[in-house]
Amino acid sequence: MSKIKLTKGELKRQRDALSQFRRYLPTLQLKKQQLQMKVLEAQTRLDGAKRKLTECEHGVLRWAALLADPVLARTDERGERIFDLETYVLPVKVRTGQENVAGVYVPVLEEVVFHAMDYDLASTPFWTDRAVGALRVLSEASVEIQIIEKQIRALQKELRTTSQRVNLFEKVKIPEARENIRRITIYLGDQQANAVGISKVAKKKIVEAAAV
Repeated sequence: MSKIKLTKGELKRQRDALSQFRRYLPTLQLKKQQLQMKVLEAQTRLDGAKRKLTECEHGVLRWAALLADPVLARTDERGERIFDLETYVLPVKVRTGQENVAGVYVPVLEEVVFHAMDYDLASTPFWTDRAVGALRVLSEASVEIQIIEKQIRALQKELRTTSQRVNLFEKVKIPEARENIRRITIYLGDQQANAVGISKVAKKKIVEAAAV
């Protein structure tokens, strides 16, 4: 325990500090509870997004063999594919925003932007549109998972910091302030008692001297 001054001024400072710790602690405890709840909610959404991704993958696997259609492998005179599937199923841009969740800003998914489906319908199989649509859902699910994982990391980081502050107040600052107040109070009480004793002795001596 750190050394403190055994004075009335220090006693007031310690009492003010204890009052402040007690006032802030419930707010920190509430924030900790909110963050714990938000982490659980985000984890539930993550689990749901992962299930959706798995379902999409299983759905794609049922017709994935169609992607080997030689029509899709045709190239032009420069040797480039006439139809490049990745161009239409991979995001061109992912738009995100920020949201304040229990006092911490986390990323939120706003929109997944894809390249316009402007390919030549005559040069692609009839099922191409449905395949592109299904693969886009797969891409969106993957992006959603990444965003939720970022949310969880941000929330968990804030939760760790808040938990450390709660523990600091509960296990260190408040007990330390109480002990300091106890020590100073005892010391000042002893000093006052000594002063009273000295005063009585002095008064007795004065009375005895006056009686001589």
